[in-house]
Amino acid sequence: MKISIYGRNLRELRKQFEEQKELAENRIEARRKRITLNEWFEEWFVTYKIPNIKETSVFPMRRKYYNTFGKYLGHMRVIDITNMDVQNVINRLKSEGKATSTMRDALGRMRDCMEAAKNNMLIPINPCFEIRVPWENKQVKRRFLSQEEQNIFLKAVENNWYKEMFYIMFLTGIRVGEVGGLMWSDVDFDNKCIFINRTLSCQYEYGNKMLRLMEPKTHNSYRRIPFFGEAEEMFRAQYNKVQNLKKALGSRWRAGEGYEDLVFVTTMGSPVLRYHAEKEIKKVVKEINYQEEINSKFEGREPVFFENMYPHAIRHTFCSRCFEAHMQPKVVQKIMGHQHYSTTIDIYTHVTDNIMEEEICKFGYAMQDGGDDGGMRM
Repeated sequence: MKISIYGRNLRELRKQFEEQKELAENRIEARRKRITLNEWFEEWFVTYKIPNIKETSVFPMRRKYYNTFGKYLGHMRVIDITNMDVQNVINRLKSEGKATSTMRDALGRMRDCMEAAKNNMLIPINPCFEIRVPWENKQVKRRFLSQEEQNIFLKAVENNWYKEMFYIMFLTGIRVGEVGGLMWSDVDFDNKCIFINRTLSCQYEYGNKMLRLMEPKTHNSYRRIPFFGEAEEMFRAQYNKVQNLKKALGSRWRAGEGYEDLVFVTTMGSPVLRYHAEKEIKKVVKEINYQEEINSKFEGREPVFFENMYPHAIRHTFCSRCFEAHMQPKVVQKIMGHQHYSTTIDIYTHVTDNIMEEEICKFGYAMQDGGDDGGMRM
């Protein structure tokens, strides 16, 4: 609270100061008594959060608030909200089946919002502390493709429009948003590498589809990835394919302003989104399993179906191939663009566990049959 008054008479200035101070305190008190949580959230969000977050995060953060605390407490005056009110919202979210991560994220944002309210003299204490949120002991299962599965998948996309894109994903481990945002200016044929400088974001905001080229996920995501395997061959094939498509489509080429230089595009020249990658992967897996069903019947055996997968599974698979090739974890972390070393090590542990199981299987039994020729068996 800042009060500025001017004059030559000190006694008169002191009197004016006390009057202005009382008016200011009354204004704060009146505001403190009437402001609702939703009103305060908007002030806090615009002042404290929006200047410090990505543009693509604004709508999702607002939506998550209004679907949780804003929904149940938004109409209440900030000064009236108690610790029990906050706990009741968490209990209600639990009964609705909300994930623990959702509840913790919502509580964290509510706590920050109310802490700012305390710092601005709207409330005496923050009611969001000592709230009981259920723990979730859930093991995250990452999908990795074995080398055999990878071969099956790549064989299945041999005549697919997105063949080169899938090969590059398996050969670089880049995220699907980074795939969509990759431009020809990022592909360095002279030095045999690519540079990750942006990511393609697509989300619906208030019913409108918003497409943006954004900064990468973290500062570690800015990186240089050398060409592995057939990468150069695939990039050159992709370049020729895109140029031929541009000529064939002519005025029907759909690349919008700012997206003319994208490496990977749809069959109409528009940017490749997560939706396109996920849809095409499902289609490929379905074709693989359909062919396996036919082959198994013809060969008189039980079918071995291909497990469902998603674009990020290809990223995990690339990382596991790096460790299978005995690359150092710190090098892999840099190539993958992982912000935290622990993320890289989690995948390294998965690979080493698999190798350990394979080695254990070689041990065999304590007692061998006399007919064995020296090796232990299982």
